[in-house]
Amino acid sequence: MLKNNNDSSRVFGLDILRAAAITLVVLTHGAYLIADTRFSGFPYIKSIDGVDMFFVLSGFLIGSILLKEINAETQFGLKALTNFWKRRWLRTLPNYYLILLANYLVIHFKVIHEDISQFSWKFLFFLQNFSHPFYGFFWESWSLTIEEWFYISAPLLLILFYRFFSPKKSFLFVTILMIIAPLLYRISIVNPAIDDFGYDVGFRKIVLTRLDSIAYGLLAAWINYYYEQLWNKHKFIYFFIGIALIAFIVNYKVPNTTFYKQVLTFTFTPISVMLLLPLLKSIKSAKGYIAATITHISKISYSMYLINLALVAEVIRDNYYPTTEVDAVIKYLLYWTIVIVASTLIYTFYEKPIMNLRDK
Repeated sequence: MLKNNNDSSRVFGLDILRAAAITLVVLTHGAYLIADTRFSGFPYIKSIDGVDMFFVLSGFLIGSILLKEINAETQFGLKALTNFWKRRWLRTLPNYYLILLANYLVIHFKVIHEDISQFSWKFLFFLQNFSHPFYGFFWESWSLTIEEWFYISAPLLLILFYRFFSPKKSFLFVTILMIIAPLLYRISIVNPAIDDFGYDVGFRKIVLTRLDSIAYGLLAAWINYYYEQLWNKHKFIYFFIGIALIAFIVNYKVPNTTFYKQVLTFTFTPISVMLLLPLLKSIKSAKGYIAATITHISKISYSMYLINLALVAEVIRDNYYPTTEVDAVIKYLLYWTIVIVASTLIYTFYEKPIMNLRDK
């Protein structure tokens, strides 16, 4: 039975955002199962990509941690940086390498039809999409590489600026740099002749083009830390502006060959999510089974993200493709059930014990 969300270390509003993000990702990856039925397009609500929500939330949470570190009485240096990396990597790497191995095995034994020749040493060091596209193997790892390089680059830059400026200015300079550099890089590689696939793997899923999505979370953390009154005073206004911007993004349809799609959409989207944070962060806790379910989905979201595509959706696609509408609905429900149950087991018996070890 799920418990109420009464863990004081969690912020329920941020759990809502995280749960919404993973729900959107799983909905997208399982959509083909009901594509030819009357339920095609379920849940019939347009939204931005759930991964963009994850990016901004990661930047906000990690930024908040780094701000506390650099404003502490002790000097922020290599020792603090090493401790930060150790905690981050104990949180992210064990699951990543477990599912990386699982992806290799399901392709090697022909459980799913992907290209095992695309696997290389780069996957071990999060280099598979640093500056060039990859495809055909462990597709969903594209976003994990962006986050891992953010975990490396932001603290390193912070230490560098911290030697010459105050904590407040250092953090702001790092944030601005990480927002401007990817933006300028996207502008420099604009390609009006690119096709939809090239846009997806060459703009949307490259480390160098997307680090600013996480940096907007850093900006939110900086505003929250140094201007908390301003952050909270207009939280409802920010929220509605964010929702309006999301509505614009999902309804303004232009080709992927345009400057807007290749450059500006990757700026507007994280800004829209950033504007939701003040209101969501103010929702500290909630009670009841719905709240408990949201918190649980939030907790297992990392495992859900890692397994839902290749290890569940593609296994069904390549071995048990729906043959009738009823069969499609049953397999769609089965897809969701497997993702949630398997992720809960991974979280309970693998992910959480490692986090407990880290905290000790």
